[in-house]
Amino acid sequence: MKVVVVKSDEEGHIDVSDLRARAEQYKDSLAALMVTYPSTHGVFEESIKDICAIVHENGGLVYMDGANMNAQVGLTSPGNIGADVCHLNLHKTFAIPHGGGGPGMGPICANEKLAPFLPGHGLFGNNGEYNRAVSAAPYGSANILLISYAYIKMLGGQGLRAATEYAILNANYMKARLEKYYKTLYLGKNGACAHEFIVDLRPFKSAAGIEAEDVAKRLMDYGFHAPTVSFPVPGTMMIEPTESESKAELDLFCNAMIGIYEEINAIIAGQSDKTDNPLKNAPHTMLEVCGEEWKHAYSRQQAAFPLPQVARNKFWPAVARINNTYGDRNLICTCEPTEAYA
Repeated sequence: MKVVVVKSDEEGHIDVSDLRARAEQYKDSLAALMVTYPSTHGVFEESIKDICAIVHENGGLVYMDGANMNAQVGLTSPGNIGADVCHLNLHKTFAIPHGGGGPGMGPICANEKLAPFLPGHGLFGNNGEYNRAVSAAPYGSANILLISYAYIKMLGGQGLRAATEYAILNANYMKARLEKYYKTLYLGKNGACAHEFIVDLRPFKSAAGIEAEDVAKRLMDYGFHAPTVSFPVPGTMMIEPTESESKAELDLFCNAMIGIYEEINAIIAGQSDKTDNPLKNAPHTMLEVCGEEWKHAYSRQQAAFPLPQVARNKFWPAVARINNTYGDRNLICTCEPTEAYA
């Protein structure tokens, strides 16, 4: 099996001419195109229907990744766009947490072309040559499914559409507040994003020695867990507010990002040391801030309470900066020694 990556333009859109050329080149063995809509770059692919048509014309099928369904529900659908199969992730879109504790599970929906190949299960009988069981549990993680079912029933069609609209609106509101301070990497032709957007932190590395990790760690001092870092573009931050946050909460996060921008500017202007600054030393624990000795060039207040909003509801990180790379490459056991279980 050969996997071919299709080119994208500077704004993150699929290069349709390159896709057409590749599809025609491999039409005798073309199996499928895998596409995410909206794209992981945070833009709606304006040529998505043409893209699906090109693949179909050359004998292939289209698999749509359902990770970004929270920007589709109530507005469009994979079937309307032209996809043949789509995995509708329950996390993010249908009330299941994303990341730790939130499995990437949910129904896999297919059209009539693929219906004969859908899996079956011994409890219900196999209806064809290919309908074999692929899981011991025919309904997946049933307890999780109940949460999504209740979410859908309580919102109804109108509520689900409103959730999608708020997810897109929230992302564009945050983009508008932050674009004076951070460059947004990819946008649609009208200057808007979808339900998420990517801010470029790479220019700060050469200007101030600050990397995406430093911004992520400093956000902890402001009371926030950082959004996705260095994906899909290294040295960036992908911000996806979804529909669930209030405007007040969005503003608190934007204020934190603007505060961090000003701290970076202080380094660039020479007002803050390039190595001993709040970003490079973040996060700051209570033990460090309240200790008798303070060795940093900046104040304890700047370290722990950089904005008035932080003082009103302070979250104290339990652990200071650790070496992430070392931890990823080395197994570290924090278990009690065997003797402790005697």
